[in-house]
Amino acid sequence: MKILAVDSSGLVASVAVVEDDILLAEYTMNYKKTHSQTLLPMLNEVKQMIDLDLYSVDAIAVASGPGSFTGLRIGSATVKGLGLALDKPIVEVPTLEGLAYNLCGTTHLVCPLMDARRNQVYTGVYGFEPDAEGWKMVTAKEQCAVDVTEILESLNELGQPVIFLGDGVPVYKEQIGKLCKVPYTFAPAGMNRQRAASIGSLGVLYAKAGKTVTAAEHEPEYLRKSQAEREREEANG
Repeated sequence: MKILAVDSSGLVASVAVVEDDILLAEYTMNYKKTHSQTLLPMLNEVKQMIDLDLYSVDAIAVASGPGSFTGLRIGSATVKGLGLALDKPIVEVPTLEGLAYNLCGTTHLVCPLMDARRNQVYTGVYGFEPDAEGWKMVTAKEQCAVDVTEILESLNELGQPVIFLGDGVPVYKEQIGKLCKVPYTFAPAGMNRQRAASIGSLGVLYAKAGKTVTAAEHEPEYLRKSQAEREREEANG
């Protein structure tokens, strides 16, 4: 099973190719450029460096949301175009599951935090259990958009050590320090942001389980309305 994976759900742009349990290539950037400038050139670079025939991939995995509205739309348009051109299925990997999978194998809970503005975060709570094929990800709290205090209260109720990661960590680090009552730590630099390698790894598992959609069916999962939509509704009363 060979998966081409894309993640443009946040500030990071990332492209990877995963074949079964082997990462063949990954190109990740976290810099001040828009994904519309970087994503396709990165994909082309990966393609050339490993002599990838795009028709050889079995499916295309994408971080399907939540996240940056613009980033999700760019990633979605990219994989839809590729899927239609190559006649390949799309694997929709929830963004927070992809982030959590960076820490696959830890015995602690994993809590990704993506800054959603207005004191809210896109978040979820995950854990890992060993199984016959390696590790199984267990969802303790489904991905959601909530006030940061709400997710910290949930973690306190669960009462287990937790690792935080994501671009929401530096934004809400002070509140974590004040409100988190369970032992906690923060993921290191190589694991604390979106990685297409994790999207690809989960993509292999989900594709084998038949969790795919057609390119025409794929739509990103925003979880909440865009700022423009909220402002329009407020203006209309």
